[in-house]
Amino acid sequence: MRVSLLCPYSLSVPGGVQGQVLGLARALREIGVEARVIGPTDGPPPEPGITTVGPSVGFATNGSVSPMAEEQSIASERTLEALRSFEPDVLHLHEPLVPGPTSAALLGSEIPKVGTFHAAGEAGAPAYKALRKLAVSAARRLAVRVAVSPDARAMAEAALGGSYLILPNGVDVDAFAKVEPWATTKPSVLFVGRHEPRKGLGVLLDAWTGLDRDATLWIASDGPETESLRARNTPHVEWLGRISEPEKLARMKGATAFCAPALGQESFGIVLLEAMAAGTAVVASDIPGYRNVAHHDVDAVMVAPEDPQALRHALRRVLDADDLRVRLEQAASTHVLDFSLARLAERYLGVYEQAIAAAPVER
Repeated sequence: MRVSLLCPYSLSVPGGVQGQVLGLARALREIGVEARVIGPTDGPPPEPGITTVGPSVGFATNGSVSPMAEEQSIASERTLEALRSFEPDVLHLHEPLVPGPTSAALLGSEIPKVGTFHAAGEAGAPAYKALRKLAVSAARRLAVRVAVSPDARAMAEAALGGSYLILPNGVDVDAFAKVEPWATTKPSVLFVGRHEPRKGLGVLLDAWTGLDRDATLWIASDGPETESLRARNTPHVEWLGRISEPEKLARMKGATAFCAPALGQESFGIVLLEAMAAGTAVVASDIPGYRNVAHHDVDAVMVAPEDPQALRHALRRVLDADDLRVRLEQAASTHVLDFSLARLAERYLGVYEQAIAAAPVER
């Protein structure tokens, strides 16, 4: 089988959707599927098996900034040309209604299509509402609709109608088994995420102030809040900036705990699953998107969002109690197997076959 996976966001920029597209393509190749990824890139493609449709530019969406194709018309032409060249049996459109490669393929190709909807929360709804009639009509071109979580399904159903299969995002569990943990001389807590209000980094820094533990907070990535948050001069914090994927995995595996203090607008907690796969205890906000993958005091410690005192208490619990960390890590290592990319690829193979059978195409 030949599958084209299309992504509307720059594959050069770390992100939840981009990570899923690339990871799923690799997992599909492992089971014998010819998988080709199509999307924007900034510079050369970051790995083999990618056809670029041009550079990206940032657009404000869902409380964040999304790196979408800079020249939409050119990106659309290149997308359709890539499909003509590769001749896939089925298209897998991630966020199929986002302008760029996915929408171009949705509207401009008759190849059977699977659409995966990632977004959730009220912040993503205005775009659907503004183009409701067009979006509803376009979505009917999908042979199979998939949502990554109940929240993502609820938003898509409300905006577009139709029925949706839930297939959660996946994590490359095997990759973490090969990673050497980052060396550290004292307990450490890792934060990974764009420095913007919805990710809750300011709340974490408030919690870290007064933690009164001999520990280091590792803060990766950057964003619009970086300068103002660094200006706080919170003690025992290392600002890492953007780090490579291998360094992220190594630090995740070497950290004493991983902290995800997001305020909301998270459709799925893939970063929590990555920490679980790394064998690292998780402290996270108790928000709907994270409840899709974590369970309080079973495989993670979860606290109310925007509550620095509750977060400080949770961090102290995890840093101080070896037995608690071991219990969380053991439960998480079993739980995360249900979300392996290898298992997800097998499930999507069946979905692709269903789409091809439901929407045959004359060649």
